[in-house]
Amino acid sequence: MKVIIVRPVKLHLIALLAAFLCFPLPLQAKPMPDGEEVYFSPHGGCTQAVVDNLNWAEKYALVQAYSFTSKPIAEALIAAHKRGVNVKVLLDKSQLHGKGSKLDMLADAGIPVMIDTKHAIAHNKVMIIDGVTVLTGSFNFTSAAEDKNAENLLVVHDKVVAKKYRDNWNSHSKHSEPYKPSM
Repeated sequence: MKVIIVRPVKLHLIALLAAFLCFPLPLQAKPMPDGEEVYFSPHGGCTQAVVDNLNWAEKYALVQAYSFTSKPIAEALIAAHKRGVNVKVLLDKSQLHGKGSKLDMLADAGIPVMIDTKHAIAHNKVMIIDGVTVLTGSFNFTSAAEDKNAENLLVVHDKVVAKKYRDNWNSHSKHSEPYKPSM
């Protein structure tokens, strides 16, 4: 009969390897929240910057959008919602019948979606994340904005700016109507 002796060092390495495989490290580190980042389209990384910032969200993400047809951005919002981030979305009324709108995709995932019907056009393109980060600019949350249009995205990491945008978001949410699929 052969006796195999397993040394404690090997067990520790095996346990460490098992832990690493079960709990992989994130692919990207969270950036330090200070300063600004600027992106331009077409093909300037605007969509990826939005997705990255949503992936780093920990507490909340508030969205105001005129046009919303980007599947990667919708998926990032849904993923944030599933990991416990409080996601809320305000959309322009054009999204009720907009071709390719991700309105139903967001609502079906349990994300509260409201429609701003007060204004002729709710032309905002804004995300406020965790009271620190604001994404804004001409960049619509659409595939065309990333691939065809000349647009811009400004990412600002500033608590004072974030508070002003959150206050504005709250102001618009008060006169907006909750989305119901029968609308």
